[in-house]
Amino acid sequence: MRSDMRIRLLTGVLSLALVMTACSGGSPSGSSDAAGAGAAGGTKTVKLAINPWIGYEASAAVVAYLLEHELGYKVEKIESGEADSWKGFEKGTVDVVLENWAHPELKKEFIEQKKVAVTAGENGNKGVLGWYVPEWMVKKYPDITDWHNLVKYKDLFKTDKSGGLGQYLAGDKSFVTNDEALIRNLHLPYKVVYSGSEDALIAAARKATENETPLLMYFYEPQWLFNQLKLVKISLPPYAIGCDADPKTVKCDYPPYLLDKIVSVKFARNGGKAYELIKNFVWTNDDQNSVAFDMAENKMSAENAARKWVEANKIVWQDWIPV
Repeated sequence: MRSDMRIRLLTGVLSLALVMTACSGGSPSGSSDAAGAGAAGGTKTVKLAINPWIGYEASAAVVAYLLEHELGYKVEKIESGEADSWKGFEKGTVDVVLENWAHPELKKEFIEQKKVAVTAGENGNKGVLGWYVPEWMVKKYPDITDWHNLVKYKDLFKTDKSGGLGQYLAGDKSFVTNDEALIRNLHLPYKVVYSGSEDALIAAARKATENETPLLMYFYEPQWLFNQLKLVKISLPPYAIGCDADPKTVKCDYPPYLLDKIVSVKFARNGGKAYELIKNFVWTNDDQNSVAFDMAENKMSAENAARKWVEANKIVWQDWIPV
């Protein structure tokens, strides 16, 4: 009698264990789906670098939204400058940089030498860097777009901050820039003045357009502001491969940039579906500008701007989602 009861009890315990295992979806191997991630029921976190310009923030907003709402990940946003983001690959504080503007020196250090990062392919955005003036200046001074003529227009750009020279307005010091070397090597009577941020550059461009005040500035595409006002690029000496190899002697324009994504080696190996989504993420300048415009001008939160784009563009992002 007691033996029968023990057998029944043991059978019942085994049956219950099998039911609980089936319901939980557990696996004997305890497989993981992301760096620092558990299986389906665990916490899955992606550490996403946020660099200080609205276009990058727009890309990050959409990728974060899809990671969270389509794949069930948690996204930790790490705000930092471009170079500091790469240091995060080594420290383990960053998994993903979504928009890399070339940076051969960083690729050499962190990909080739330290081997803590790898490229995850292009993100589809085509980057342009350069010197710009408001459209009204080109209409009034048609030859101003030739860099040689900037010498004779120096006095137009003088400000209290330029010390008797023409002012060249730059952005954040962490941005990709050769401008101080270019001005020195092209023997232009200008001084670089740093505005400190993308917002300051945008405000200066608007003021110069609305008030027709002279402005020579650093700017770039993709950039939502071009949907509102017209800036014209200055023709610097044309870019040729290798002309900017030495930042101290550079005398040429910036190259065209096919922006790419960089991830940590750990994330590439263990990131699971999150890594697959990052690798598959490819969109256009217009896509980025539409989200950035909603964030900057329509004052939408990053999540709401991303939701709006996601709801309207399933045909674009559905192929990013891993099966």
